[in-house]
Amino acid sequence: MYMQVESHTGTLLHLKRCPSIRSWSLFVGISSIGLAAAYYSSDNLAWKLFYVTGCVFVAIQNLEEWEEALFDKKSGKVTLKTFNLYKRFLTLCKGGCGQAAFQLKEIRDVNVEEEKVRYFGKGYLIVLRFVTGFSHPLTHCVVLGVRSDVEAIAKLISGFLELDLGVNQDQRLSQSSETEDSDPEEPITED
Repeated sequence: MYMQVESHTGTLLHLKRCPSIRSWSLFVGISSIGLAAAYYSSDNLAWKLFYVTGCVFVAIQNLEEWEEALFDKKSGKVTLKTFNLYKRFLTLCKGGCGQAAFQLKEIRDVNVEEEKVRYFGKGYLIVLRFVTGFSHPLTHCVVLGVRSDVEAIAKLISGFLELDLGVNQDQRLSQSSETEDSDPEEPITED
């Protein structure tokens, strides 16, 4: 699953993402290698502790981030938060949290982009496009193989921000101006 909807009201959309099952499986697998090495080795306690802590450290390094997106119409901002256990562990609880805030009125479009993931195929993520030409991904992690989940979240965000209405109104206005300018009996041809 790409992101889960924590709350959805008329003025607030709160999305959340936790590490995937693949990430947790990798964490357990790498940690269990350290536990097995410590359990079956005939080394002293210091070496056994080194095996366990080394493998847990590598497992934490491979764990995905916790990510949150908060779209708030009252404040007019979107806040993207990330929490990384590895960075928190390295900085001794002083770091590991990242936050980016943008104005809602500056978001022009919400797109689903495809990225190639080495050895695994294609991954998908949502990218927020701003009026200034700047693009920012909604999450740092991609979802492998399932585009429909990502498109559903993108459609939810577009509907919440009422971006679909603006596009449809622009298309209707351009179509009505084309029909007014042309003769009713003359067909419209495109070059």
